[in-house]
Amino acid sequence: MKKLFPVVIVLFLISACGAKNTGTPVNEPPASTEPAMELATPVCISSEPTDKDVERALTYTEDLFSGGDWQRTYTVADGRVSVTWFSDSLASVAFLEALIFPCTYEEPDLNNFFNDENWQVIFANYESYAPVAECRTDDGLRLYQFTAVEQGFDYDIKYWAENDTDTRMIGMMIVFPAESDELMDEYSRDLFSDLMSCP
Repeated sequence: MKKLFPVVIVLFLISACGAKNTGTPVNEPPASTEPAMELATPVCISSEPTDKDVERALTYTEDLFSGGDWQRTYTVADGRVSVTWFSDSLASVAFLEALIFPCTYEEPDLNNFFNDENWQVIFANYESYAPVAECRTDDGLRLYQFTAVEQGFDYDIKYWAENDTDTRMIGMMIVFPAESDELMDEYSRDLFSDLMSCP
């Protein structure tokens, strides 16, 4: 029973950090006369955003959306800080999410995160949407491009995902009317000159 207790504790800690369920080994390893090695447990942080997270989200785009009639709002929730900018005159929206992954993340975690279910949530307020392209840079910056329809109007959408720290990821989305190509390119260049659009 003493040997089983550390395994139960490790499994509990992993599941508390949001790890996927993994199968329990069927066979027990053979008894060893070697001293038992301590099992490493993941070090997880709180998913509650800090003041630093809020400040990072609010200043990430610097003053890019401060001119014209851009209006900003933001919310703080468990695991994320969300910032939205809206311009009535440009009929455009920019949206940033500073996401917290309490137990760190790797490329497979992001592949799993950016799935069809996630996009359905993001585009829930649109009449329809369709993926156009997906690409990434060698340092992990991702770009997802979409078209969407809302109230009968066509929009082009770009969503970048940038690794910010081991436990933080920035998601940045801009939405412009389909006929505003030059404006979309201008904002894309200012945000991510290394990956303005997918080839």
